[in-house]
Amino acid sequence: MNDSDEGASRRKDARRNKETLLDAAAAVFVTSGVEAPVRDIAAEAGVGLGTIYRHFPTRADLIIAVYRHQVEACAEAGPALLRSSATPHAALAQWIDHFVDFLVTKHGLAAVLQSGNADFDALHAYFLDRLVPVCTQLLEAAAAAGEIRSALQAYELMRGVGNLCIGADSDPRYDAHRLVELLIAGLRLPAPRG
Repeated sequence: MNDSDEGASRRKDARRNKETLLDAAAAVFVTSGVEAPVRDIAAEAGVGLGTIYRHFPTRADLIIAVYRHQVEACAEAGPALLRSSATPHAALAQWIDHFVDFLVTKHGLAAVLQSGNADFDALHAYFLDRLVPVCTQLLEAAAAAGEIRSALQAYELMRGVGNLCIGADSDPRYDAHRLVELLIAGLRLPAPRG
């Protein structure tokens, strides 16, 4: 192995390690909120505290990285689902399910994002910049296939889904996934008769 191969291998390992940390932090945030002790995240990731602080010197750095990582995963899922699903409507429904997971599993994140911390100010724009185009692509594909009405805008759908997710973290009987599933089913155009 030459030096450039070794360097590429180290960079790949570093990326994988960072993703492991971000996935572990996300899992801990789901169960314990964003104020969970860093030692819990380290334990979940199977690393020492120093490793986390080396990658993310502050809690804000970690929260921002987790948020961006999960936005990216949601954004990347859209085109992949469009390629692999039986229909564009099925891809849209599956992507919206990912989006709901993203929204309802962010215990405490909304409060942190509205805390006035300048580090968090750009995250909402990032969220919209990455996810609205993906949702638009899915909606346009489903409309072009004659599966849904074509007048719906991605931002409107995402806001509607977001509104249906409010309260999911405070009432265990509230099933945001079920309500959103009804919304997405309601987008379908009736099958042509004949």
